[in-house]
Amino acid sequence: MDYTLAVGDVDTTIPGGFGVLLLHPSIGETDRIDTDFLKTDTDNFLVVSTRTTAREVEQKLEHYDVDESRAEILDTISVERGYSRRSADHYHYVSAPDDLDGVVEQVERFLDSHAGKRRVSVDSLTELAYYADIDSVHDAASRMLDLLVEYDAVGLFHLSREVHDADEIARFRDLFDVVIDLTDDGSVTVDLPGGQSED
Repeated sequence: MDYTLAVGDVDTTIPGGFGVLLLHPSIGETDRIDTDFLKTDTDNFLVVSTRTTAREVEQKLEHYDVDESRAEILDTISVERGYSRRSADHYHYVSAPDDLDGVVEQVERFLDSHAGKRRVSVDSLTELAYYADIDSVHDAASRMLDLLVEYDAVGLFHLSREVHDADEIARFRDLFDVVIDLTDDGSVTVDLPGGQSED
């Protein structure tokens, strides 16, 4: 099935199975892109949060008027930081931020337990690499992308341009079908399959 991709002034469609890489500055404002991706043309979505707690993710969704009834949240950091796990049916946890197998398993569980149009947001690959090595994160991203193909879903994966060297960025770019480039001044370029580029 096809999914709407509405980012900035770009409004197009991408097929199920596509992964989208969001390249951004370290202090870039990614929330608008992330929430627009999640709330458009979606039945259910999963947020894999490596930077903020499940409650903080909910607050972001509320702020951007995203339908929280469609949300599942995987909180990877509360256990690491010693926070209590909030009990809610749509909150999920892994044992530690470097439990990449657990992250991939939770993505598969979400995709397998929901029908219709499903989206996944991973915020962020960079943060996962703080806890695990870059090769393991690259492998986990590849496995999650395979799941998107298997379940006809789409995903948005955040990567900070300023943290990774050119070779690492190129490695990740090669995994993805679409690349969204958010610059320091807030402008957005979307690189689509076939070398197409839209501003």
